[in-house]
Amino acid sequence: MSSLNLDDFTDLIERPDGGVRRDAEAHRERQIVPPGSLGRLDELGEWLAAAQSAVPVRPVERPRAVLFAGDHGVAALGVSARPAGTAELLVRRLLEGGSAAAILARRADVPVRVVDMALDCEPESLPADVVRHRVRRGSGRIDIEDALTQEEAEAAFRTGVALADEEADSGTDLVVLGDVSVGGTTAAAVLIAALCGTDASVVTGRGGEPIDDLAWMRKCAAVRDALRRARPVLGDQLQLLAAVGGADLAAMTGFLLQCAVRKTPVILDGVVSAACALVAQRVAFRAPDWWLAGQNSGEPAQAKALDRMALDPLLDHGVTVGEGAGALLALPLVRAAAALAAELPERAVAGSGDVEDERSAGDSDDA
Repeated sequence: MSSLNLDDFTDLIERPDGGVRRDAEAHRERQIVPPGSLGRLDELGEWLAAAQSAVPVRPVERPRAVLFAGDHGVAALGVSARPAGTAELLVRRLLEGGSAAAILARRADVPVRVVDMALDCEPESLPADVVRHRVRRGSGRIDIEDALTQEEAEAAFRTGVALADEEADSGTDLVVLGDVSVGGTTAAAVLIAALCGTDASVVTGRGGEPIDDLAWMRKCAAVRDALRRARPVLGDQLQLLAAVGGADLAAMTGFLLQCAVRKTPVILDGVVSAACALVAQRVAFRAPDWWLAGQNSGEPAQAKALDRMALDPLLDHGVTVGEGAGALLALPLVRAAAALAAELPERAVAGSGDVEDERSAGDSDDA
């Protein structure tokens, strides 16, 4: 019998400090730029202050992109624009610096950590620090079999928890979370459809590299068949991840929950990270308070999951490339919110000479 009790996360996870958030709001009221005039940035700055328990908010200085990688057996059905078992090529391109996510991370000075959980390749083909956490070679074909054994699901989940601890202990102050997978959006759609109680056609999108209509119909059929296998185990989140998730998704779920325990803010990327977040919410209802939705990728399943968690995407650029690219695009917005919340000067006290100077400056501008 498993020694892992997911119910413990409900007790371990606290909400960001509400008192600090009220202090941050009061601080914002005193700043020279009128409250509300910065739009969403005001809300972001206050959220970050509560997450940090700090007023004024501290700058985001040590972000890290953490990307979980895996191949999904369901890709063999032709549900992806990429051939089954080729996520290794995506990882290799990322490590070599030639992918969209690698370029964005480099420009933002964000280190990238790639974690192989279930790539379908020889472990010797990738660096040792990438493959050392692998649970298995490829996840099972979820339309007809479990993605993982129960033991593999627990091992993957525990790996995610351990990696979240590593990031928190090393001083990472914000995580950009993404996936590098082939077939991962199909597993994500199944999880979201199961947890939201909806049909396959409602959640099935076109994937990271858009597929044609015939492939979309195959994907719908795969999601439908996997849903039949998911519904009987909805009451056990670890069993659900074993049945229709995958090693990368199980690890991401554990990672998200432990980040909330360790009070480490996370920016979610696309539909795969949204699916893992939705599973994690079922485990611990306060956990989503520690996460931001970086972007709206346009995937219907992602929209469904974010709505269920009441997370409003920061950007709406329809970036579907995965690998954390959409979340990386949102990072400068979060950093800008922190800088404005911390550095905008407060209004001068009535009666001081500064008030007169401010009025004079305003008159000069009007002129």
